[in-house]
Amino acid sequence: MEALLNLAERTGRGLTAALRDAVADGRLAPGTRLPATRDLAADLGLSRGVVVGAYEQLVAEGRFVARRGAGTVVAENALAAPPRTPAETPAPEARALRPGVPDLKSFPRSDWKRAYGAALDNARHADLDYGDPAGTPRLREALADYLGRVRAARCTADDVVVTTGAAQAMSLLAGLTTGPIGVEDPGSAAIRDQIVAHGLRVRPLTVDGEGADPASIGAATKVFLTPAHQFPTGVVLAPRRRAAFVAWARRTGGLVIEDDYDAEFRYDRQPVGCMQGLAPDAVALIGSASKALAPGLRIGWLVVPPAWRARVHAAKAIADHGGPTLEHLAFAHLLENGGYDRHLRRVRRLYRQRRDAVVAALRTHLPHARIDGVAAGLHLVVELPPDVDDVALAHRAHEAGLGPIALSTLRHAPGAPGLVLGYATHRPDELTAAVATVGKLVRRP
Repeated sequence: MEALLNLAERTGRGLTAALRDAVADGRLAPGTRLPATRDLAADLGLSRGVVVGAYEQLVAEGRFVARRGAGTVVAENALAAPPRTPAETPAPEARALRPGVPDLKSFPRSDWKRAYGAALDNARHADLDYGDPAGTPRLREALADYLGRVRAARCTADDVVVTTGAAQAMSLLAGLTTGPIGVEDPGSAAIRDQIVAHGLRVRPLTVDGEGADPASIGAATKVFLTPAHQFPTGVVLAPRRRAAFVAWARRTGGLVIEDDYDAEFRYDRQPVGCMQGLAPDAVALIGSASKALAPGLRIGWLVVPPAWRARVHAAKAIADHGGPTLEHLAFAHLLENGGYDRHLRRVRRLYRQRRDAVVAALRTHLPHARIDGVAAGLHLVVELPPDVDDVALAHRAHEAGLGPIALSTLRHAPGAPGLVLGYATHRPDELTAAVATVGKLVRRP
């Protein structure tokens, strides 16, 4: 199959484009049966989630047809099938049960408008010039204070680099890395794709009831962890394993990359401090405002160990010459005047109610399914019977306008099938109806 594809870039977009071109010029003829997503992912060295996403996009465009029990084939009229217009394809944010996003309707528009106005009123002319690539000093000070107060981080403004979301923070570190990076299994498909896009190898780290297992580090030179709330299982990394990862980093000169992606949302347990606070010399802390406020702000941060500071600053300067000053100043204002904390208190109550609605609906419509990861975050995991094809189930759910992720697409090694369900974006009644639909799809022969 690889010989039929002109894969310009090893990303979901690159694979989708390569498959589309292969259909257009006849290399993939109508009626051709496509390889199973797991097989093609192995052949191309991509995550299964990338392949699943490419297949789903081309099904949505009418170029592929997914047939139950027969796999995915090239549509008979594939050459005549134009891409669907945005009006025909529901926007991602409209999909109930989509994990990874907050309730965008709850974005504090009035508070942000005031904060942005204050930033504009108080900004000096010099602030509008190219600034420090590490970010506006005022925001770095505010973030250092916030992270110390809320996440028990040990850092000063000099340790903080303001980034374009968590994705840029990870890219900066990956770009300075050689050798394999250990990644949790199951874990984030987006992170795996970033690592592969930088020409690096992924080393799966086994995840069990105590989180990622340091015994599976192998030849990795860095490890990527979500210790406060493992994605997707929700497990908290056990204290002895935290200590083991830190000891490994200090012994080998490695680095622990800690993604604190949804640390603000805890419901049934006490907050867990970040690993960086235990070992600021060995842990790089990544965070963002994407889950707390909105991904569209593109505001993130990276707290780097002192030994990495100069290299990261240089890479950041090359990447973008610094970020958007007015947005940085507005966010700093929101952190300083308590607006950020007030917003978090409001949405935390909202998300708890929505989580409770999803859990109750699952117990009604999928009473025998195991539910994990309910104590924190913006998503939970539903483990399904071993005979359920979770990839096909997620595809049917997407066709029904829902947005769950198949657990299998987040795995390297085989494991129990399941769905990752987000609950932040919709009202309890809408979530209840969405779970009822999933229940029907699971039971559908």
